[in-house]
Amino acid sequence: MRPAVENAPSSVACRPCLRQFNGTENAPTADAVGLRKWGVLMDIRALLRFLSVAERLKCNTRHAFTSSGRPESVAEHCWRLALFAWLVRDAFPDTDIDRVVLMCLVHDLGEAVTGDIPTFLKTERDEQTESAAVGTLLDTLPQDTAAELRALFDEIAAGQTAEAKLFCALDKLEAVLQHNEGDISTWLPLEYDLQLTHGAEETAFSPYLTALKTALNEQTLRKIAADRKDASKTAPETSRL
Repeated sequence: MRPAVENAPSSVACRPCLRQFNGTENAPTADAVGLRKWGVLMDIRALLRFLSVAERLKCNTRHAFTSSGRPESVAEHCWRLALFAWLVRDAFPDTDIDRVVLMCLVHDLGEAVTGDIPTFLKTERDEQTESAAVGTLLDTLPQDTAAELRALFDEIAAGQTAEAKLFCALDKLEAVLQHNEGDISTWLPLEYDLQLTHGAEETAFSPYLTALKTALNEQTLRKIAADRKDASKTAPETSRL
C-alpha cells in the first residue's frame, strides 16, 4: 500500500503530482486534491492530457463493422476484448487474468496516433511506427507507470508468458467474432478464408480456446452459406436455350 502523503519522504513528495504545488504560498492541502485519501497520484493535468490522446481510440475505426452497420472503433474492440478475457478466467486458473485484462485495454494504444491498419496489410515498418508512438505516449506518464506499461508491451511482443499467449489468442478470436456479427457485404474476398484461419495457430495451445475457434468457424460457415443461399434466390434466372 502506498504511503500517505503526510508521511511520505521528501523524495516522493517532489514527484510530478506535487511539483505544481511546491513553492507556492497558496498551495492546496492534501485533502483539497484528494491525496491524503489516495496517496501520491499522477499529476492531474498530465493524466487528463494522456486520456485526451487515448480518447482518439473512440474515434479511430477498425476494419470491422458492428451488427448495426457502422465501423467498429478501436476502443470498442479493446473494451470487449477485456470483457472476453474476464469472462473466460475460470478456464485459466493459473493465469493472471488482471494482467491479461490490462493487456487487452492498452495493446492498441499506439493506434490513437497511427490509426488502425488491418492485419493483412500491416508491415514491419507499420509495427515499428506504432511501437514508437506507444513509446512517445508512455514518456508522458510518471516513470514507474511508464516502466510498468513498457514491461507489459515487451511481454506482449515476446509472446512467451501464459498471459501474453491468452491475450494474443483472444485478440484474434474477438476480431473473428466481430466480423461474424457484421454484415457479410463488408467483408473483402480474402476474408472468407481468413475468417477460418485467423487465430487457429494462436489458440492451438488450449483445448478450450480451440473449441472457441471451432464454434466461431461454424458461425462463419453458416454466415457464408446463408449469404450464398440468399444470392441464389435473388440471381436472375438464365433463360434456357
